Amino acid sequence: MPYDIGPRRIVCLTEEPTEVLYALGEQERIVGISGFTVRPPRARKEKPKVSAFTSAKIGEILALEPDFVIGFSDIQAEIARELIAAGVEVWISNHRSVAGILDYIRRLGALVGVPRRAEEYVHQVMMHLDSIERAAVALPKRPLVYFEEWDEPLITGIRWVAELVRIAGGDDVFPERSAMPLARDRIIADPGEVVREAPDIIFGSWCGKKFRRDRVAARPGWSAIPAVRDGELHEIKSPIILQPGPAALLDGITALHTVIARWSHAYAERAARGPSRKRRS
Repeated sequence: MPYDIGPRRIVCLTEEPTEVLYALGEQERIVGISGFTVRPPRARKEKPKVSAFTSAKIGEILALEPDFVIGFSDIQAEIARELIAAGVEVWISNHRSVAGILDYIRRLGALVGVPRRAEEYVHQVMMHLDSIERAAVALPKRPLVYFEEWDEPLITGIRWVAELVRIAGGDDVFPERSAMPLARDRIIADPGEVVREAPDIIFGSWCGKKFRRDRVAARPGWSAIPAVRDGELHEIKSPIILQPGPAALLDGITALHTVIARWSHAYAERAARGPSRKRRS
């Protein structure tokens, strides 16, 4: 069936447009995807992989004759430049917040001619966020949370991650850094800063490699951190939290809330049994 609205041959340089287009039932428009795509799983079987994150197979992309290419952030600026020079229309989004992700879904839906379907999908996602937030409000205690996006150097979580931590019931210990869009501005040069913030929970999501709890616990001075002392070091898989798309607002926040809720109820149980340990006010 021919399409009446929007681009017909789309290449997705990151996972989130692929996930959104599949969710909207518009996957037939996709002719190429990122090699890092894992959601939905069927996309890897159905679509050719033509890019990484900082690099792309320009020749293979052009051979697919795309009429639209979708990428993300300044990191893909050089890829976009090459494709634009070759006469391809490129959209580089740069959303960095929960609200930005929801608006991204709306805009992508409008571009392919299904704005109503996109709005319905956004409503479903917002209902999930609302249900998590309601459960979080009812928790007996909010933990202090340190989210680590990378380990060499230490990089704390980006804005949408910090927002999801808050919605899930925790308080990010570096909220001012999360507002910085570039990773270099979220580097923690002095690991002692984390020690001084004394997080109750540490989440790790090292993009492209496994989070090593033993290495985190062995850092000099970190044994004094409540999260390390109590064994509250948890991995959140990067595909469900570090992609600014639906995965973070669905599976990512659910994973965060599951850990936070368990910690909160355990804290309340300990408090009921006797005096609780001192924590930062």
